[in-house]
Amino acid sequence: MSDDILDVLIVGGGPAGACAGSLLARGLRVAVLEPRRPAAIQPQAPMDTRVVAISRASERILGAAGAWTKLSSPRVCEYERMCVWHERSAPRSADALVFDAAEAGEPNLGYIVESRLLQTALLDALVDASGCIVEAELVALDVGADCVRVQTSQGSLSARLVVGADGAQSVVRKTLGLTAESSDYRQTAIIANVATEKPHEKTAWQRFMRDGTLALLPLADGASSIVWSADDSVATELLAATPPQFEARLNRASDLVLGPTRLVSDRVSFPLRRLAAHRYVANRCVLIGDAAHVVHPLAGQGVNLGLLDAAALAQTLFGALEEKEDVGAERVLRKYERWRKSELAFIGTAIDAFDRFLSHGSGPVSKLAQQGLAWVNRSQEMKRFFIGRALGLSGELPDAARRAAGA
Repeated sequence: MSDDILDVLIVGGGPAGACAGSLLARGLRVAVLEPRRPAAIQPQAPMDTRVVAISRASERILGAAGAWTKLSSPRVCEYERMCVWHERSAPRSADALVFDAAEAGEPNLGYIVESRLLQTALLDALVDASGCIVEAELVALDVGADCVRVQTSQGSLSARLVVGADGAQSVVRKTLGLTAESSDYRQTAIIANVATEKPHEKTAWQRFMRDGTLALLPLADGASSIVWSADDSVATELLAATPPQFEARLNRASDLVLGPTRLVSDRVSFPLRRLAAHRYVANRCVLIGDAAHVVHPLAGQGVNLGLLDAAALAQTLFGALEEKEDVGAERVLRKYERWRKSELAFIGTAIDAFDRFLSHGSGPVSKLAQQGLAWVNRSQEMKRFFIGRALGLSGELPDAARRAAGA
């Protein structure tokens, strides 16, 4: 095999792809194909509207990837509590479900981070680890017995393994003929930043309603990021509304938990769909992140699942190297697929059940689920279980997610 063949070429430099590259570059020759490398955020710039919730497991993975220290920024907001309630109850009542980091013996429950800040930190960590960023688009793949020849808009590359991390509309997945089950939630996510009369209390607030779910996430500048997953008909009205009209609708939807709100950014929207690839692997190719699976944003798990994919793949490939196996061999990649598919099947089903029974249901099962929030709130054992899930510290975790940074 010639020296100009990469060990791994990752298509897509979003959080999942950049994280996989940062981890794998600590032992392998790695390049990430990313046509639009984002510019660094200037310190005084307004907060971006696209943010993600980073779990404890993801914090540890980012530490292993060399990116966590780059996120030590006044733009990152830790949150210490979560409050979840149904529209039939009040947010500050015994019927609301409240998770508190102090009760769990944790310093916090996670962090709210701008998506672009996370991506730039991971791409910088990739370069620090001697990985390469190729600013080009994928044109074609030719899978051979020993390597994959990749045609890009800037020339050709070869690699023993290609990782598809290029999102829900993955060109890698489609080019390989890997099929996926996809379903439409008939909902649209509306995101924006808002100023609120009351402080956010370092709390992530979430209200389930019959026509969708509203989350208010705390930002480092004192504002809050809203993620409003609304039925399409409702979303159409909300996006057409003037700012004052939208704010009035938001005040009703939030139950004024933080007082009256005021838009401080534009509204951004995107349709919500669920996607699950039937297979994650083909010969010398593997899918991670949204290229393999997309879940409803109500639990804030999308990016965290992608980072877990990255860590699981890195652990699998380094394990293969120790056994002197080919990192592109399908039998090696199948180990990763079995590992992650079993975890994601449970998580995807659980998230869909929350959406179906807490947001849109009206029958006996839905009423039972709504009452269940109060029951869980009164059970310390159940709360510990859900806090473990929220922190990402349950299930079959990669080693990087179990170890604190530097351990």
